[in-house]
Amino acid sequence: MESLDIKWIRSQFPALNQTINGKPAIFFDGPGGTQVPGAVLDNINDYLVRSNANAHGYFTTSARTDAVINSARAAIADFLGCDHDEVVFGANMTSLAFSVSRAIARELQPGDEIIVTKLDHAANISPWVALEEKGVNVQFVDINISDCTLDLNDLETKINEKTKLVAVTYASNAVGTINDIAKIVKLAHSFGALVFVDAVHYAPHAPINVHHLDCDFLACSAYKFFAPHLGILYAKKEHLTRFSPYKVRPASNEVPSRWETGTLNHEGLAGLVATINYLAKLGCHVSPTLDNELLESLIAADREGLTTFHCPRFLTSETPENHELASAYHSRRAALLAAMTAIQQYERELSKKLIDGLLEIPGIKVYGITEPEKFNWRTPTVSITIESKTSAEIAKFLGEQGIFTWHGNFYAIELTEKLDVETSGGLLRIGLAHYNTVDEIGELLQVLNC
Repeated sequence: MESLDIKWIRSQFPALNQTINGKPAIFFDGPGGTQVPGAVLDNINDYLVRSNANAHGYFTTSARTDAVINSARAAIADFLGCDHDEVVFGANMTSLAFSVSRAIARELQPGDEIIVTKLDHAANISPWVALEEKGVNVQFVDINISDCTLDLNDLETKINEKTKLVAVTYASNAVGTINDIAKIVKLAHSFGALVFVDAVHYAPHAPINVHHLDCDFLACSAYKFFAPHLGILYAKKEHLTRFSPYKVRPASNEVPSRWETGTLNHEGLAGLVATINYLAKLGCHVSPTLDNELLESLIAADREGLTTFHCPRFLTSETPENHELASAYHSRRAALLAAMTAIQQYERELSKKLIDGLLEIPGIKVYGITEPEKFNWRTPTVSITIESKTSAEIAKFLGEQGIFTWHGNFYAIELTEKLDVETSGGLLRIGLAHYNTVDEIGELLQVLNC
C-alpha cells in the first residue's frame, strides 16, 4: 500500500485555497466539521438542477430522487460494512439518538438501568438521561484523568442484569481517546444489554465494520467526514423492526424508512454519495491493485440514477450489468477500507509531530494519550491549555493568524468538569484531518511558541 498523495488530496478540497490576512488558511477545526471535496459541490448542484423533487412520484425527477436515496444507502452500507436496509438518515446524530431513545423507552420499566460515560459528547448522554423521567436509573462510567481513557474497571462494576443499554463513544471529540468498542459490546451483551455507539468523531479517521463490532446501534454525522450536514444511524435490522419509532400516520411502516421522519435532505444525500466515492478513489490511489474502472462504473451509475442495490445482497436479476455493478460495490468497500486505513496511518504521523512539538513548549498542558506507542488508541484531535491564557484568547489569536481551532467544552461537559477546566474556559482543541500537512503543524507550533 502506498502512502497518501497529499498534493492530490488537497487539490480535491476547494476551501483549502482560502487566505486569511494574506496567509494560507489552516483548517484545524475538523472535529467541529470538515471541509468537502469539490465533487460534493458538483453532485449537490447536479441534483438540484436535474432531480429536485420529492420521492415516490411517477415522474422523472422523482424517480431520480428515489435513485439518490438508494445510492446513499448503498454508499453508507459500504462505508460502515452493513446492509442497505440497516441505514437510517436524519437531520443530525443528536436527533437520531433521541429518536432511538424514545423508541427504546417504550419497553423500559422503573428500575431499569442505562450506562453512559463521562467521555461522551452530550448527544450520547442527554437522550438517555432524559429517560430518568420514566424511572430509569442512569449510571456514569468514570475516566482515568491521567490520560483521559475510559475506566473499564468502573464499567465492569456498574453493569449488571438490570442494565438495558450502554451508550458509549467510539472516540472522544474533545481529547481523541478511542474506546475498545468490541470489548465493551461483548461485555454488555453478556448481560443482555444493547449498545449505542457514537461514532461521530471516529468516522473521519479510521475504517468501521459494524458487523465485526456487533454493536446494536452506531450513529455518525456526515459533515464530520467530508460530506454535507446529515445524520446517519446504523441499526441491526431486528432492532429497526422490533422497536416502534414515533412517526406520522401516513408514513411508511417499512424498515428503515419508518425511522425517517419527514422529507429527507435529498441534495445532502447526493453530496454524501460523492464523498463516499471520493474516499473510494483515494483508496484506489493508495492501493493500485484495486480496480478503479469498476469504481468509475459505479460512480457513473449513481450519476445516471441506475443504482438499485445491484450487489449480491440486493441482486434481483442475473444480467451482466448487475454483475458488473455487484463487483463494483465489493470493489468500493475494499477501496474505502484501503483509504481509511491509509488515513489512520498518516494521521498517526501527524499526531506524533503535533504532540511532540506541543510537549516541548513551556506552559502547555496536553490532555489525553501522549505516548506514540499508544496512538492506535487516539485520533489526531489534541486538546491543550496554556498557563495564564483562556482557550478563547488562544483561539482568537490563532484565528487572526489564519489558523482555525476550537475552544470551550465541545459539548463534552462531563469531561471538562472532570478535568477541572470548565470554570477556567475549557480547552483549546486542535483537530487534524487527512488533508492537513506537517508544514501546517510546524506553522502552528511556531506561532504557539512565540
